[in-house]
Amino acid sequence: PSVFVRLVDSFVGHEAPVLCPFVSAEFDYEAELAVVIGRSGRHVPEASALDYVSGYTCLSDNSVRDFQKHNAQVTPGKNFSRSGAIGPWITTADEIADPQQLEVIARVNGAVMQHGCTADMIFPVARIISYISTFTTLRPGDIIATGTPDGVGAGRTPPVWLRAGDVLEIDIPGIGVLRN
Repeated sequence: PSVFVRLVDSFVGHEAPVLCPFVSAEFDYEAELAVVIGRSGRHVPEASALDYVSGYTCLSDNSVRDFQKHNAQVTPGKNFSRSGAIGPWITTADEIADPQQLEVIARVNGAVMQHGCTADMIFPVARIISYISTFTTLRPGDIIATGTPDGVGAGRTPPVWLRAGDVLEIDIPGIGVLRN
């Protein structure tokens, strides 16, 4: 799995505006399932990885695409202040029978731009947790973004970038709708 760090101040909550940095014209949307870790673990076996999850939420892992191209790491394009969002709440793990059977939908101004299923993820949630725990200790409250379905703005012809006044919704039925 491709892994990068996203800093706390790069996120806002539900109904708060996300901000496109003035230094970019390539602000992209990315709908993702977020996994909230509930107990510490290191070298977590994939077979028991979901036992470390306290819940799930919606994540808008928006990217500043031109800054992602500055070097081999995507981190600069993921960490502008208030560029991503998370919420609207945490749905507890016991309410989600199988995190690999969830729809993930992004709507921009009401138009569906992404619609996928977590069954199509390259790496399932349990494998992602296991992998990350091989190089760092997972702690309660850590949040793992799991990747985005096809349909991001950069992948469209012509590209579709978020603009001031757009309404972005990340919808994961059974979890909630994050609106910014």
